[in-house]
Amino acid sequence: MRELTAEPVTGPVAHHGEGPVWHPSWPGLRWVDMLAGDILELAGGEVRRTHVADVAAAFRPRRGGGVVLAAERNLLLLDDDLRCERDLGPVWSDPGIRFNEGGCTPDGAFWCGSMAYDERPGAGTLFRLDPDLTARPVLTGVTVSNGFCPDPTGTRVYYNDTPTGRTDVFDLDTGPASRRPFVEIAGGHPDGLTVDAEGAVWVALWEGSAVHRYTPDGRLDARVRLPVSRVTACTFGGPDLETLYVTTSAEGVEPGAEPLAGALFAVAPGVRGLPVLEFAG
Repeated sequence: MRELTAEPVTGPVAHHGEGPVWHPSWPGLRWVDMLAGDILELAGGEVRRTHVADVAAAFRPRRGGGVVLAAERNLLLLDDDLRCERDLGPVWSDPGIRFNEGGCTPDGAFWCGSMAYDERPGAGTLFRLDPDLTARPVLTGVTVSNGFCPDPTGTRVYYNDTPTGRTDVFDLDTGPASRRPFVEIAGGHPDGLTVDAEGAVWVALWEGSAVHRYTPDGRLDARVRLPVSRVTACTFGGPDLETLYVTTSAEGVEPGAEPLAGALFAVAPGVRGLPVLEFAG
């Protein structure tokens, strides 16, 4: 198994960094400081922070420009300057539940899941926002709906419900009804994930100080080490998609215990990623 080490590219700029996204039309990588409601952007070595909502859970680029954003309970369409263009309204009414993580599928839909603030079991739901701006639940009874990313064929999706301790997979033509285990995770809790051009799955490990790479047959073949415990998500970026960017969190970390908690990290793992899929709405 290959052992890699990620290096910090920023200081601890986020309290709860999550959801990194690379798109060639942007000046640089974007990610969220989730509970602050901010989107961060790394450009020219500087980090720009834009407040976009009460919570900035997850976002993806739109095909026509701008981004789609899952806020606390609402779905928003933002313009190129990250200003709200349209608020699609709340998806549910319970203030104890918020959006958490999501991604797009090749048909242009934006999928995003939820969780309870107190992480009570089964309170979360995975939703699908179609390009016609209709949102509907597609999977209920999850606890911490997390990483979501299709494989290179666009026919399967990898998905994490963190407390299960595993990464699952389902077929897009049948949806979550075909959900089944892909790998059991050891050494941390599965958080965000991404898939590379070879079809391998990179899983960020909350409380694991690492990102694991699993081959399409479920074999652990690489581990990226980080000097912080709460590793939240990862994506490939850069002009050739050859850099793996990793977000981290300082939430719940004792002050001073992990000086780089909340920093953005990067590593060149020797494999390319896939272009981000865009929302068609």
